Amino acid sequence: MALKYTVLGAGAMGLRFGVLLQELAGAKVDFVDNWAPQVETIKQQGGVYVSRDHENRHLVPINIYSPEEYDWAPDVLIVFAKQMTLSDLLQRSAHFFRPDHQYVFSGMNGMGHIEKINHYFPKEHVVAGTCLIGTVLNKAGDVDFIGKSGAGSINLAPQVGEPDERVKQIVEDFTTANINPHLNDNFYGTLLTKVVFNSVINTICTLFEIQMGQFIDYDGAEKLGKQLINEAFDVAERAGIQLLSTREEEWQTIKYVSEVTNPLHYPSMYQDMSKNRPTEVDYINGYIYDLGKKYNYEASTHDFLRNLVHLAENTRKFRQN
Repeated sequence: MALKYTVLGAGAMGLRFGVLLQELAGAKVDFVDNWAPQVETIKQQGGVYVSRDHENRHLVPINIYSPEEYDWAPDVLIVFAKQMTLSDLLQRSAHFFRPDHQYVFSGMNGMGHIEKINHYFPKEHVVAGTCLIGTVLNKAGDVDFIGKSGAGSINLAPQVGEPDERVKQIVEDFTTANINPHLNDNFYGTLLTKVVFNSVINTICTLFEIQMGQFIDYDGAEKLGKQLINEAFDVAERAGIQLLSTREEEWQTIKYVSEVTNPLHYPSMYQDMSKNRPTEVDYINGYIYDLGKKYNYEASTHDFLRNLVHLAENTRKFRQN
């Protein structure tokens, strides 16, 4: 029997995980979100509208609540908030946390969320992963799963220790839900490997407002990508973090996902930028640069791109509505 889940952060990825667990794994799933329009819209509709690759839009009934409305004790919390809003969501949800027996899985972008989660949950109950899955929140109450059924995958690892029976059950449920989890024991290497991926594809696609397939179509994409990859790997080596891939394998992953898996996908950072929301660039390229500085290494290309993204954010206020 599947575990009971509560999704904290019913945005694009939170909805995808929760809906798939509900529909394919038969899990009991609730959703909690601190964005009021999302909660209100889904309640009014009686569910969330789900499409796949812009087609077959249909209503999926789900249970959604604001943090203050909710008071149920699931087995597992799935956390998919933006880095900038996570502290607020956790604080407002703390009344239904049961850290002595609940586990937490998070597949958020960037770095910084684990420390916030550890404020409420012991490391022994924390599992984190990275998602090569494209999903778009078109508007409140309307989500689009990018890629065919079963497209994409996740890498995940327990924060400390060997995977216990609860972690194995999470992996089993994710497998049944067609999320394609790959379990390993390299926690920080797992997280940082995805940060490297995002530092290339999310940031460049956002700056030029392009899809992943449009980036990889450029004959200079490999040179751009490898410059960022090499700097990030230099930082990881100095920090003593073993990544899950080699430099060449990381480029090949970016190339494959951009060409084959999600060529029509606009990354989440672009989605934030296009809706005039703050981006997570400080938790991605900025994190790589700041980590390098601790070891007297200048990941200058990452710092340059971080500032370009902030420049692009700032200039949007001059655009005509």
